[in-house]
Amino acid sequence: MQSRRQALKQGAAVAGVLASGSLLPLQAHAFNKAAFEAKSIGDAAKAFGGNSLVESKDVTIQGPDIAENGAVVPLTAATSAAGVKHLLLLVEKNPNALVAKFDVSDAVVPSFGTRAKMGQTSDVYAVAITNDGKALYAKKEVKVTLGGCGG
Repeated sequence: MQSRRQALKQGAAVAGVLASGSLLPLQAHAFNKAAFEAKSIGDAAKAFGGNSLVESKDVTIQGPDIAENGAVVPLTAATSAAGVKHLLLLVEKNPNALVAKFDVSDAVVPSFGTRAKMGQTSDVYAVAITNDGKALYAKKEVKVTLGGCGG
């Protein structure tokens, strides 16, 4: 039976071989820094290639009118617009507006649900970014009685 120490040594040796053979990435870019640091809805949309925001009936957002706990606010976003490449969920008054980004293709039904953390009552946006740079949105106000971002 192999001891824990031997298993760790063997794992370190395998990782060293992989790294020396350039089989592991030197640096991973898992997110869009400009979008993550965006403080406004427009800046977040621009970070994903969206031009000026236009309200649209082709985008829908659903969530509670009143969220009793801002730490877990259920939200759903969907679009029936053609040529959508990204669907964003954004909370206007959060320290960072971006909550979620979903990549859309012809093989995907553009309807998503998630839970967001909200620090205070705010407008919540669903923004559909199209292949030609349009940023279509819908918004809904969600009132928060107990803040989720330290409130």
